[in-house]
Amino acid sequence: MIINKQLLEARKKIADRRPKFVRQESWRYDRLAENWRKPKGKDNKMRKQLSGVPRIVKIGYRGPKSARGLHPSGYTDNIVFNINDLTKLDPARDAARLAHTVGTRKRKEIIAKAEIMHIKILNAGNLSAKKDKEEKEEEKP
Repeated sequence: MIINKQLLEARKKIADRRPKFVRQESWRYDRLAENWRKPKGKDNKMRKQLSGVPRIVKIGYRGPKSARGLHPSGYTDNIVFNINDLTKLDPARDAARLAHTVGTRKRKEIIAKAEIMHIKILNAGNLSAKKDKEEKEEEKP
């Protein structure tokens, strides 16, 4: 289920028109990666924005403010460190991302609580509470 579909479509529409920003001369030299670096030379044609050279990064290419920070699923991304952080989230708009410092035992507790509260976990991995219940049932007989 995708929420905020209109916001995601608006973000995609702008992203489709945005040029691919490349580092100057990266197409010429193999030793230069394509990842963006701001041109800084005195007579640099890319910095001067002359025609015929690639575009540089500018604020006008930014996406819509309302769609910034949204996960591709449409939920807002919120980092969760403990169970109390889940109470601050709205299941209709927010999704939780477990912090990398949270251990396995606490992760299982947070995931179980999130399923009860109907909050989506973006990086649950293979620790979901349903799978744990199924494994325990298989072990009993």
